[in-house]
Amino acid sequence: MAKTKPPNADPAVLVAVGDYFKVLSEVSRLQILTCLKSGSMNVMEIAEATGLGQANLSKHLKVLTQAGILSRQPKGTSAYYEIADPMIFELCELACDRISERIQQQAESLKTLRSKTAVF
Repeated sequence: MAKTKPPNADPAVLVAVGDYFKVLSEVSRLQILTCLKSGSMNVMEIAEATGLGQANLSKHLKVLTQAGILSRQPKGTSAYYEIADPMIFELCELACDRISERIQQQAESLKTLRSKTAVF
């Protein structure tokens, strides 16, 4: 039976997907997302919750906003940030579940190996 050739993915789409995952590859940005899970916060509140400096935090907020993950709402003299795309939490949960499964499998493998090689 002849193999079917997989469809070619549009390189522009693949670049966009890669860029999206790059945004999520930074631990500080994940901290920010975790803080905003409970609702909108201003920069000072996020800084206090994450321990990030204001300049560093502003840089990460800009990246997350440009990626469409966060939205920025000016209120008086402050700007409040909130999650613009709640699907982000499903994506992160999926990744966390997979990592957890992998760690559990590794622990089981190590347990089995230890029981086979235990001298005591």
